[in-house]
Amino acid sequence: MAPARAAGRAGAAAALALLWLLVCAPRNAGSRLLTVADLFDRVIRHSGRIHSLSTALYAELEKHFPPRDNELGKPARKCHTSGMLTPNGKEYAQKIPREELTHLILKLLQAWKEPLSHFNQHIEHHQELPDDSLSKAKQISNMVHELKTGVEKVTEKMQSMGIISNSLNGMASSEATGLSISNEANMMSDSDFIHCFRRDSNKVQSYLKILKCRIMPESSC
Repeated sequence: MAPARAAGRAGAAAALALLWLLVCAPRNAGSRLLTVADLFDRVIRHSGRIHSLSTALYAELEKHFPPRDNELGKPARKCHTSGMLTPNGKEYAQKIPREELTHLILKLLQAWKEPLSHFNQHIEHHQELPDDSLSKAKQISNMVHELKTGVEKVTEKMQSMGIISNSLNGMASSEATGLSISNEANMMSDSDFIHCFRRDSNKVQSYLKILKCRIMPESSC
């Protein structure tokens, strides 16, 4: 397990480096402050990396732990975030007020924080999994934490510029706490768990892109 731990530490270091790039501008001569567009581009790229990692990890877990079927012969995948009302499709997401869409992104990220932590502790006991799979799981958990921090920075920037109101303060973490510790997440199979996370990570990336386009319609969307 030593290589996996080393890889996990490397993933954590990479996530911290990404956070610095996400929210900080260079301090050397000729540097400039990051614009809202810059911040959006960085969180969108970061969310894309998370989704790619989760897609790769899901494919690996499916080989070792095929999804369980229910009595109808279909995969039994009830995600712990299924109770959250999320718009399906770009057309519906575009109709949601900016504040609500921002709030929804933060709620989704918060709802996965605790389950991903438990998942990492659980998956380390699977001796049959390759070290690379364990490393991916650790990286995903670290990167989701950094993404949430990055989105919070983007939110603060938008609020300071009057793009959105300050009504979001204190809302995301308190409302999502019940979801984040849900027993439903702990009861899912490993492949089902990552399938659900992969689905939600794709939603987060899509919502971030839509939010950017609505705020900056001049962007190539």
